[in-house]
Amino acid sequence: MTPSFFLLPRARRAAAFAALMASAAAGVAHAQDAASGYPNRPLRLVVPFTPGGSTDILGRTIGQQLNQAWGQAVVVENVPGAGGSIGADKVAKAPADGYTLLMGHIGTLAVTPSLYAKLPYDPVKAFAAVAWVARVPNVLVVHPSVQAKNLPELIAYAKAHPDALNYGSGGNGSAAHIATEYLKLQSGASMQHVPYKGTAPAVNDLVAGHIKVMFTGVPAVIAQIKAGQLRPIAVSSPRRIKMLPDVPTVAESGYPGFEADQWYGVVAPAGTPREVVAKLNRQINRSLSSPEIEQRLAGEGAEATPNPPEVFARLIATEIARWRPVIEKGGVKVD
Repeated sequence: MTPSFFLLPRARRAAAFAALMASAAAGVAHAQDAASGYPNRPLRLVVPFTPGGSTDILGRTIGQQLNQAWGQAVVVENVPGAGGSIGADKVAKAPADGYTLLMGHIGTLAVTPSLYAKLPYDPVKAFAAVAWVARVPNVLVVHPSVQAKNLPELIAYAKAHPDALNYGSGGNGSAAHIATEYLKLQSGASMQHVPYKGTAPAVNDLVAGHIKVMFTGVPAVIAQIKAGQLRPIAVSSPRRIKMLPDVPTVAESGYPGFEADQWYGVVAPAGTPREVVAKLNRQINRSLSSPEIEQRLAGEGAEATPNPPEVFARLIATEIARWRPVIEKGGVKVD
């Protein structure tokens, strides 16, 4: 209330206060009505990458679960380009009614703000965090010709032989690129970056021995690890993972606090009614807690992360701040 409110005569103050309360109640009722009738038509879930990748797989899994729970179609739309920023911008500019959602990713929501000087959206201001869906640990793998059997040995070799080791990634500014630059900054190691157009060709060249090191999502290399074609050195998660229980974390290998997992989550345009966001969050979390989805995510090397929207919002803001100095000090540039 403004100071002038208290200068009004008592009767007018009472009337004004009653009108204010009525307006607030009407607003609450309107929001509750919007949530109670939501959704009453198909939803659109934008995946800002090409079909077949982890973001797409997770997006389609969430879409299928929402469809089964609510009986409304969830149309998954792939809008790739510019590190995911084209699809993200499309959602940022969509109506804030809960019917257009984005399957976000660490790159789209936390890395691109530091990679692109003129990003068309602000990941914090342009979106309402809905649900943190999953995290996928990265694993540092080497070609068998590399003599290092653990992370300290690999770092020691990289320091003693600057740029003798080359490492691959799915492209400049990719999650694998950023994670490796983070490790270089933390350890002082020197390795030469070789960017590829996608993770698959990078893994193929790693198996062939054309590159020697790669820090990437577990699903991309788990088959090669099991076949003995690649040797796992360390995982990026804060604790060891079920798929590779004998592989230590980077943190326990001499770099406490190191964490560089990939993560995924759903966001909506800013201004989406809080009650609609809450309804989406409850249903997605309910799905993530089911044994069926936990098993499906585990098959993708992912760990379900059901949390309130506020937790996911804090993650996005924290990750933007954490990765900015890595990108700047590492001189990371996009293609």
